[in-house]
Amino acid sequence: MRRFILPILSLGLAVPTVAVIAAPAKMAAVKVNPELAAAVANPLRDKDRPRDQYRRPAETLAFFQVAPDMKVGEYAPGGEWYSRVLGLYLGPKGKLVGLYFDPTSGAFSEANQKGIRDGAAKYPADIAGYTGMPADRFAAYTLDAVPAAEKGTFDRILVMRILHNLMRWNIADREIKAMRDLLKPGGMIGIEQHRAKPGAPYSYTDGSKGYLREKDVIAFMEMHGFEFVGSSKANANPKDPANWPDGVWTLPPSLRGAKDADKPRLQAIGETDRMTLLFRKRA
Repeated sequence: MRRFILPILSLGLAVPTVAVIAAPAKMAAVKVNPELAAAVANPLRDKDRPRDQYRRPAETLAFFQVAPDMKVGEYAPGGEWYSRVLGLYLGPKGKLVGLYFDPTSGAFSEANQKGIRDGAAKYPADIAGYTGMPADRFAAYTLDAVPAAEKGTFDRILVMRILHNLMRWNIADREIKAMRDLLKPGGMIGIEQHRAKPGAPYSYTDGSKGYLREKDVIAFMEMHGFEFVGSSKANANPKDPANWPDGVWTLPPSLRGAKDADKPRLQAIGETDRMTLLFRKRA
């Protein structure tokens, strides 16, 4: 579940070394290149490592075909968990850019708008301090203030467990369009998102519970100028029934509202079932 750096919210081209995707709905086994394996295994990540069993960063980034010399944007980096992996991986040869909500979208209070801008301002120093690499290896922009020269220069943009909020805040259209403009021709967006059951009603999959239907996400992205490349089971969790009255936050790490007696059962389920999808920008 995502944490955001906002005052009132718990608010971060080389040849890919993965197997060729044979068909849109199926993904061949991916190969984790040595640089990615080293970044994930770096001792600096020891405090983050307990969540690797649920977030599977090596498998996920390999599936997204992120190469070490690419320019990659992480959208809404929040608590910067993924940014720390990406900083270690991309810092030496690539470029990591934090992409933050457009604070002028109408979805945010004045205090939240300031929080968004403050988060973007400190992001390069955060990742530089963590990795020990120069701050100029990293950058960050809010989507209303991306320099024109940045458009069409990104190899990948990653949207990790946040699309449900864009849907419920009614800003998904404008945010995805802005990200599409940043991608190179043929550049790709990787999406990880809490997955609802295929037959779940709209009242449960409108974003308010954190779960979205996979077919809806694919249709949304195709409508916005993307081709569906394929899916991965890297973040799947069949033990999640995806029907919690209080949504995704019932499960770890939030365990929102859980009684002490229920926590062992919820922890045994683990984090949510998540779709992991890859989309290519169409001409």
